Amino acid sequence: MAGSIGGFNAHAANIVTAIYIATGQDPAQNVASSNCMTLMEATGDNNENLHITCTMPSIELGTVGGGTVLPPQAACLQMLGVKGASLERPGDNARLLAEIVCSTVMAGELSLMSALAAGHLVKSHLKHNRSSLNVAAGPLSTKSSDTLKPPGTCTQSAS
Repeated sequence: MAGSIGGFNAHAANIVTAIYIATGQDPAQNVASSNCMTLMEATGDNNENLHITCTMPSIELGTVGGGTVLPPQAACLQMLGVKGASLERPGDNARLLAEIVCSTVMAGELSLMSALAAGHLVKSHLKHNRSSLNVAAGPLSTKSSDTLKPPGTCTQSAS
């Protein structure tokens, strides 16, 4: 699954969607816009450094029209310095917003991968997540008719 289109990252779609909602983008565009390849490589004489790249070749966004005119979303674009069209160089504000999205994805990728590597993510979920109540209680259903299905499988019988 890691080599699938858009699937070579930890959680780019979460960050893209959050920024899109905050800045008046169409959140449905996260399907193509979250296409991201995150690579991490140890560098330096003793591998003491980390080189991270995020490549997002199909970000779809804008700084003019649509939801960008809504007051809260326009305020977010203003804070980022990309509200409206660039008068000096058309397209510059959209390009800068795309860089901001990609930079934020990179920060999120580093944060999540650090938490996973240190074992903090699972520990924090078990301690603070509501699902820890379900883990302690056992399975939700123990009917013999329940069968395990591969992730992403949906079946429904029609009568």
